[in-house]
Amino acid sequence: MFSFDQTIDGVRFAFTDRFGGVSRPPYAELNLGAASGDDPDAVEENVRRVADAFGLLPQALVRMSQVHGRDVHVVEPGDDLPGSVPTADALVTTRSDVALAARAADCVPVLLADAGAGVAAAVHSGRPGLYAGVVPAAVQAMRALGAGQVTAVIGPHVCGRCYEVPDQLRAEVAERVPAADAETSWGTPSLDIGAGVRWQLEQLGCTVVDATRCTLESEDLFSYRRQGQASGRLAGVVRLAPR
Repeated sequence: MFSFDQTIDGVRFAFTDRFGGVSRPPYAELNLGAASGDDPDAVEENVRRVADAFGLLPQALVRMSQVHGRDVHVVEPGDDLPGSVPTADALVTTRSDVALAARAADCVPVLLADAGAGVAAAVHSGRPGLYAGVVPAAVQAMRALGAGQVTAVIGPHVCGRCYEVPDQLRAEVAERVPAADAETSWGTPSLDIGAGVRWQLEQLGCTVVDATRCTLESEDLFSYRRQGQASGRLAGVVRLAPR
């Protein structure tokens, strides 16, 4: 169920893989993306299983409608669950009775927390989100809630050796995020979104934990570039220590 599952200072960080769910091929098995074309009932059962692994009911696994932007949604202590699914690419909370989820299938899922301050975040950062600065926006929102030293875990995504892009696009992104400038293993222009996210986090003084794997190269992970429209979605999930 999890390709990475680690508790750091009482905060649990995890990234799902393809196993332990009920989705049928080509979405097999643990697809967490309702917009992929999969059976919605299967997706909801998969969500239930992940929530249960975190000791939560499904409505406490907070998700978002991701649009490749930089908007941040704060899950407030008084918010009803389940509420409407926010349109955003980052979730932030001080609540320990929920887990936050960011879905991906080549984009970078990033999980963040300051355990001492009791603030956590889940972020979806693809190429547009990297350029727009969704990760810095999430860190800013966390610090507005009292976070200081933030630990960030960068999850599986398509690597710079595989993510070929036009040279003009690489130049445009690299002008703003120099660390994203890369080259494929066959010598053409590419972007390393994960390296760009790491650079943004380090510029903000965050401690970075590397849980990266290339989704395109790993058959046990979902990859839009490998599977196309039939690709499911993995998720990064973070939960503060219950208190």
